This record gives sequence, structure tokens and C-alpha cells, in this order.
Amino acid sequence: MQKNRKVLIASSNKGKIAEFEKIFLNLDLVSLTDLDIGDAIEDGLSFLENAIKKARHGAKYSGLYSIADDSGLVVPDLNFEPGIYSARYAGEASTDKLNREKLITSIANLGEESLDAYYVCIIVGMVNEKDPMPIVASGKIHGKVSIHESGDGGFGYDKLFYPNDFKSSMASIDADIKNEISHRGLAASAFIKKFNGIKSI
Repeated sequence: MQKNRKVLIASSNKGKIAEFEKIFLNLDLVSLTDLDIGDAIEDGLSFLENAIKKARHGAKYSGLYSIADDSGLVVPDLNFEPGIYSARYAGEASTDKLNREKLITSIANLGEESLDAYYVCIIVGMVNEKDPMPIVASGKIHGKVSIHESGDGGFGYDKLFYPNDFKSSMASIDADIKNEISHRGLAASAFIKKFNGIKSI
């Protein structure tokens, strides 16, 4: 991977951008916010569809190589919610806190304190908006989602998600370790291997 390539992270999510900055150390990253570009409309029915829409939107309006991800928490016993609606589970203007509160209520309504769940991330990279062969990589981490919040780090549902083989929540795990084991970290690792094969962007 060449150093100082200017690449767009097609997101305005501060937590997500911060994680990408720690993962893609050799790239000169800019975000949608940096370029005053609005977010794409996420009306796909899968993580892959939404990631492609976001990458294409970013490439179209920035003129840069565009990397986008769509990710979320999936709880099979809740009919796969929050799923692709993870960022707006409690409504279009929802916050991380409101989303977590709704999830806690949904779990409690089943009479449970925790349920099996997994985080999933799909990363897509596009040279431009007409790129017919975008890079696609995915990552997934299994664990349990609890009605009890824990930890001060991370974002989204991290305070409620306890990865398998860990006694603490994702929000309590050291950031460097999280970037190695997380859905986004695993997807990014797979993405980087493919991205390194691009001769020029």
C-alpha cells in the first residue's frame, strides 16, 4: 500500500472514522465531513447493498478512491434486528444511547438478560462511481448482547456487546485489541490485502 494516497472514508460517523484512521495508517484519509459532502441514502436491504451505495456516493462527489462500510449488530432472536437499521434503530434522529435503550427493552420483553448476537461489517472500495469491480471484504464477530451496559470506550452498541471468549464488553476492550478482533478490524484486514494489489488509483 503506497503511503500518502488520498482516500475518502465515505462516512461522517466520528467513531467509525477514528477506527479507520487507526487501521489505515499509510493512507491520507479524508471524510465526507472534511469535504462537506452529505451522507448517502441508505435504502438497501442488506449490508452489502448499503456499503456499495455509500462507496459509490462518495466516489461520485469527491473524485477520490472511496472506501465505505456498512455494519451493524444482528440479534437472530429479535428477527435479526437491529441489523441494517442499527444506526437508526430508535428512529431517524436516534442517538447511540437511544438505540441501546430500545435494544435493552427488546431483549427484556423476551424475558431475557442476554441473547446471542453478532457484529458484521462489509467494506467496499471503489475507484470511481462507475467501478464495475469494487473491492468487497467482510468481517464478523460473535458474542452476546446484554441488558447491562459496561465500559467507556467504543460507540454504537459496544457497551452491550460481549464477544465470545471475553468477559468484558466491547466498550471495555483496549482499542488496539478491538481493532484486531472486531468485525471492522477483520473486514479491514481482508480489504487491505486486496487493496494492496491495486497498481494505481
